[in-house]
Amino acid sequence: MEFNKKVMSSGLTVLHEKRDVQVTTVMLAAKYGAAYETAEEKGISHFMEHLCFKGTPTRTTREISAELENLGGMPNAFTSEEVTAYYVKLPSVHLKTAMDVIFDIYFNATFPEIELKKESQVILEEMKMYRDNPRAHVMDKIKTELYAEPFGISIIGTEKTIKSTTREKIYEKHKEMYSPKNSILCVVGNNSFEEVLELAEKLTIKSDGETPKVQTIELKNSKMDEKRNGLGQTNVAIGFHFPFENKSGRFAGEIFSTILGSGMSSRLFTEVREKRGLVYSIKSMLDLGKNFGYLMIVAGTDPSKTDEVKKICLEEYSKMENITEQELKDAKIQLIGNRSVDNEGSSEVAVGLVLEEINGDANNYYNFEKNINEVTLDQVKELSKKVDHSIFTLGP
Repeated sequence: MEFNKKVMSSGLTVLHEKRDVQVTTVMLAAKYGAAYETAEEKGISHFMEHLCFKGTPTRTTREISAELENLGGMPNAFTSEEVTAYYVKLPSVHLKTAMDVIFDIYFNATFPEIELKKESQVILEEMKMYRDNPRAHVMDKIKTELYAEPFGISIIGTEKTIKSTTREKIYEKHKEMYSPKNSILCVVGNNSFEEVLELAEKLTIKSDGETPKVQTIELKNSKMDEKRNGLGQTNVAIGFHFPFENKSGRFAGEIFSTILGSGMSSRLFTEVREKRGLVYSIKSMLDLGKNFGYLMIVAGTDPSKTDEVKKICLEEYSKMENITEQELKDAKIQLIGNRSVDNEGSSEVAVGLVLEEINGDANNYYNFEKNINEVTLDQVKELSKKVDHSIFTLGP
């Protein structure tokens, strides 16, 4: 593995991992996402992501996708709290085309009015899709119980904010946020760093956009029950504010979540499913960013067993103060192994490098094993004392 990093004269940060496999991922990301939005504009970064694929001065919507797909490429994009990224994975020999298309949709999107109207309806259908999926719905809503607005509002926005978004708002926000100095290019594949830099130099536009500022993130703890006809299960999400301020807190959190609820050997799975048969699926997950962090436990159970499942989950959380050195050792091996498996894919590595760069320095991506191994038993146990929690349930 060979890693390179350079900040170009335009302000664009370029990350590059050279590998021998003949597949490359090209990712261009804005250091801008839902955490930067006011309540009134919530969902605009996600809306913008959709619309960047809807045409440029030189390419139609179909030409954007066809030019990449005809080469075996898989174009995609995602919006999170702190980043919006556009990427394609394709054979390494087509790097020039990949960068040309991705840079075009990223910097030169035209946001046609007719496409905005259509895509507004598409996003409203996307909202319904997530709402109609009980598990996805509770995972989204637990954030509302953990954070006040605007951060607590879903990344996708609300029906009101989507319907009130205009082309002018998106165009101006895009011009402001999608500047080279606020952008990260990450290329992972069998291409030279010199070639990547040469192409980036030719394709990067000159722009002096503003550096975004995260909106105030206000913590809260609350509980909400939602009823819906036609469901056979109650889906439960329990959330805890977790540390994000320092490196040790982040990695201790990953170990904590792994022991508590990651996989069939975890404490939650063993206690709630294997011993008691109360659920089919139960797990814990982390959402950790530069400016926020929380852990959630998600489970589905018979409505008559909801209170019992919640009680056991909270008890198992508290019992994490009794984890052993062997559990710590096993969790570290599991996490390091998971990272090794993820590293097989160029797109997974590109995402990881971009997120590490936003958090401080992409080089830290390669220190994962060291950082995990430095976590102590006491650091993990300390997290069990964060007992304040939020609960969201969806049932019949």
